[in-house]
Amino acid sequence: MATATASASLSAFPAGITSSSQCTLETCPLTYAHLTYLPNAAGNGLLLAIFGLLIPAQIYMGIRYRTWGFMAGMFCGLVLEVFGYVGRLKMIDNPFTDKWFAMYIVCLTIAPAFLSAAIYISLARIVAVYTVKLSRFSQRWYGIIFVIWDVVSLLLQAAGGGLATSNDESTLETAKRVMMAGLSTQVISLSIYLGLCIDFAWRIRRLKRTNANSFDNRNLEMTNKQGNTPQQFSSSENLAGNIVLLNPNFAALRASKRWLTFLVLQGLATICIYIRSIFRLAELHGGFRSSLANDQVTFMVLEGAMIVIAALGLSTWGHPGVGFYGKWQVLDYRLFVKKPHTSGV
Repeated sequence: MATATASASLSAFPAGITSSSQCTLETCPLTYAHLTYLPNAAGNGLLLAIFGLLIPAQIYMGIRYRTWGFMAGMFCGLVLEVFGYVGRLKMIDNPFTDKWFAMYIVCLTIAPAFLSAAIYISLARIVAVYTVKLSRFSQRWYGIIFVIWDVVSLLLQAAGGGLATSNDESTLETAKRVMMAGLSTQVISLSIYLGLCIDFAWRIRRLKRTNANSFDNRNLEMTNKQGNTPQQFSSSENLAGNIVLLNPNFAALRASKRWLTFLVLQGLATICIYIRSIFRLAELHGGFRSSLANDQVTFMVLEGAMIVIAALGLSTWGHPGVGFYGKWQVLDYRLFVKKPHTSGV
């Protein structure tokens, strides 16, 4: 961000200082700093401690339940959160230094994208617990679509954050636009994810009602001895034509309170990250020197608290290892499928 305010001229610096990177709290006012406030030590220290403690918890659960992809996303996100708040704490002593601001702005901007990736990984398996027949996409396409969105979002946000320490006003404007593009991509991705979740939940709800009417309210959880893939039965085998049945192998899981809690916490984490992303988008829209970008209380609530709630949920009963009762690997699928080789005759 600006090492001097966009409107300040070099002649406005105290005697002997030509750049705000030369400033200290004793020689320059905060109007020349990256932020117009000093980060609160207690609040930022608390957030750093929470994220730091969740890292070993995620490693333990990831190894125990073999949720490797989820663990990777959470680990990267939490480590970046820790580095981000270290940067903010370092800014208390010197808010004029570029390196601490860069650490803060880059790490805290891109960290939630990794948490989002961890959430996205769960959706394909959640769908399989019910039935893939009602899903808009196959399991592997959920992974491909959202991985691409996340990579694009990460690259844009990281590039914008790297430019944000420039002294040049035009470069700062470019940084703002690039970061906004990255955050917009993340908001779009989360919106699509939420839309797919709501659509699938509505389809399952409608299926249950349809099947209940067809079977005269009898139990629909029929045993399928052929494996995990639900089957459709012909009209001679039921009372109302073809009926898609929920995966019978996970009937007990779906009926458990732990599963419901898992879904609620996954949803809560998604909404918290969504709120945070919209806030950061609005913050950047006003520019790095806007009142919103320099409102510490708003930042601590809509950035810090939102991500803490999401991370805590995903590190407890919202963790797929806990939610799936250790059956995460049973629902594994191949993300990239090799096409069979065919030779010409």
